[in-house]
Amino acid sequence: MKLAFILDQLESIKTEKDTSYAMIREAAARNHQIFVMHQKDLVWQNDTVTGFARPLTLTDTASQNKHWYQTGEITATPLREFDAILMRKDPPFDMEYIYSTYLLELAEDQGAYIINSPRSIRDHNEKLAITKYPQFIPPTLVTRQENLIREFLNQYHDIILKPLDGMGGAGVFRVHDADHNINVILETLTHYGTHTIMAQRFIPEISEGDKRILLIAGKAVPYSLARIPKTGETRGNLAAGGTGITQPLTAYDKKIAEKMGPGLYAQGLMLVGLDVIGEFLTEVNVTSPTGMQEIHHQAGFNAAEMMIDAIEENTRNK
Repeated sequence: MKLAFILDQLESIKTEKDTSYAMIREAAARNHQIFVMHQKDLVWQNDTVTGFARPLTLTDTASQNKHWYQTGEITATPLREFDAILMRKDPPFDMEYIYSTYLLELAEDQGAYIINSPRSIRDHNEKLAITKYPQFIPPTLVTRQENLIREFLNQYHDIILKPLDGMGGAGVFRVHDADHNINVILETLTHYGTHTIMAQRFIPEISEGDKRILLIAGKAVPYSLARIPKTGETRGNLAAGGTGITQPLTAYDKKIAEKMGPGLYAQGLMLVGLDVIGEFLTEVNVTSPTGMQEIHHQAGFNAAEMMIDAIEENTRNK
């Protein structure tokens, strides 16, 4: 297969934990051709969505340093000529990201196979998507009205506030009803009532980890990555200093995955990361879900292999 990956700058990739690298390594081990592009390389030219792509080879698959790759000459290639294109650009989900999804959607119309579906990425805000599954979520409020947030705080006493466009735990606050900083927190997060945010009842089970459950082609990887908050922290995100511990899926984890997986896959979302705290769904990650390498290192399960298997099967059936 000819596989193209749309990535951040290659020199920024941490090969010891990066999920895109794990998939590239697995695909290379099967002798698939790997190409790499960045967002700026997507263009509409001569009535065709084209990518300025570079072939990529691994210099040493065991190496954990910046010299892990070599790239060849850039070639303008219609996206439909690749067997699959994996959109793995990390957030922020800004207007440039949205423009990229528009171009990728046009490429789909011309016969390209995009993972994940660009339309479905746009339709699934990673915070708001949980509202499609109210049976699995904690008490939740989405608003920019300060009085409604205060009423929510008075009802539940201990809540989490977060922006709808954040990542890695950025901008997430835990607020108690006796918190003297509530005014400035609300002003900061809502930009004086002009930005919509999410409020959720605090889930004490965060001390046991914010579990990342990976879905591949609608089926769950059998292990989750529980991100355990560091001492004094309520955010489990690895970017916020959390520690990743691999755990077998619980019966409830499996129930959530089995309920959500087929529907998400039917919408073109091949790789999804569900975030679960205790028995509550808190996020649906569809942009560039991570966790494959930690699961492989700790539990021995190769989710990258499962992913490339799914891509191979889908391209055979196209």
